[in-house]
Amino acid sequence: MPEVTTETLVLRKVQGALAKPPVVKAARAMSLFGEHAAGWLAIGAVGALVDRKRRGEWVAAAAGVAFAHGASIGVKRVVRRSRPGDPQVKVLVGTPSKLSFPSSHATSTTTAAVLYGGLLGKRLTPALVPPMMVSRMVLGVHYPSDVLAGSALGGAAALGVRRFTRRRRNRG
Repeated sequence: MPEVTTETLVLRKVQGALAKPPVVKAARAMSLFGEHAAGWLAIGAVGALVDRKRRGEWVAAAAGVAFAHGASIGVKRVVRRSRPGDPQVKVLVGTPSKLSFPSSHATSTTTAAVLYGGLLGKRLTPALVPPMMVSRMVLGVHYPSDVLAGSALGGAAALGVRRFTRRRRNRG
């Protein structure tokens, strides 16, 4: 029998404590919203349509979300870590692949929270990122390190986009 890792124990505890019907329902809705970063990209498109003065900034932010999502997919294909397979962890949502590291949902959510929060003048990261990270564990599709690495990748992508847009603005 394979050794049970600390991450698997944490995942079991998260599911045991939180995987109640209302939480699972909310986590599934968040999963659907974040699938392929579609919900975040839609918000970026709405921002670009509504905020005409900063349309270019909204487009750049949405492009950053798309880039971050693509980067997470690239890392998944290199690392090739399988999703949790412990018999005590229930998988409560479908996934587009069997690869788990890093969490693309955590990646795109962090990027969107940082970049869109900057455009809105709001600190969105504390309100958006932890719930998305926990939701992926509640649904049984990611280990804790998957969501932490995804969030770190998303934060790095957001900082890169900010630097890029500042340089462009300062040149022009």
